[in-house]
Amino acid sequence: MNNEQPRYLRAHIAGTWQPDDDGMDELIRWLREKADRARIAPFVVWVILTSFQGMFGDASYFWMYAVKTVIGAWMVWAVWPVIREMRWSISLEAVAVGILVFGLWVGLEGLYPPLDKIFSWDTSGEKTSNWNAFAFFGEGSFWAWFFIVIRFVGSAIVVPPLEEVLYRSFLYRWLIRERFEDVPVGEWNRRSFIITGLIFGLVHGAWWLPGILCGFLYQWLVIRRKSLGDAMTAHAITNFLLGIYVVTRDQWIFW
Repeated sequence: MNNEQPRYLRAHIAGTWQPDDDGMDELIRWLREKADRARIAPFVVWVILTSFQGMFGDASYFWMYAVKTVIGAWMVWAVWPVIREMRWSISLEAVAVGILVFGLWVGLEGLYPPLDKIFSWDTSGEKTSNWNAFAFFGEGSFWAWFFIVIRFVGSAIVVPPLEEVLYRSFLYRWLIRERFEDVPVGEWNRRSFIITGLIFGLVHGAWWLPGILCGFLYQWLVIRRKSLGDAMTAHAITNFLLGIYVVTRDQWIFW
């Protein structure tokens, strides 16, 4: 059995684990123990929880997002002390990039094809969304607004540190050197810049083109400012503006 697994997990496998504060403390220690684990594990958990949305009926698109937002926020808190670069900061460049990426995300819609039609450049067809809170809960209802607020919290507060730490801090630097902590945040490397931006964009699926441009712009900001916090702020601004656009313009496809 893997001795690197936290005690509570080994005990759970053996059928002897009971939830307690010591188990939670050990989970936190396990998360913080290794630099790569602290940066990768929270994002992986977020992605796994995302895969459960809709699995338990249409309502689970909403309540599962709330669950993963709470867990994601807790994981950010858990690894915060050991990820020194994960500190919010703001600059004029961060604000400008955040607004620019929002403009690209919305403005490019309908001008590029989905990935499966990229070679024919067929831009026909419409994106759909299962996350229309007003349609599901009723226009202006309490629960619709409750889950909209949760979505804002998740996308504008929890997602930026999770994604920026994984892509702009860990992956970008790891592609330069396996001992990524030896690479300063904001060091320029053309190969890593291109690969990280492409991966970031492609994992956004139907929004691959603005995703790639977004990845390049956020990474440029880190290099420009020598600060991951500026990219976190830009990412938060983008997602907040996108949320405002979704709700006020009835453009739920972006959620």
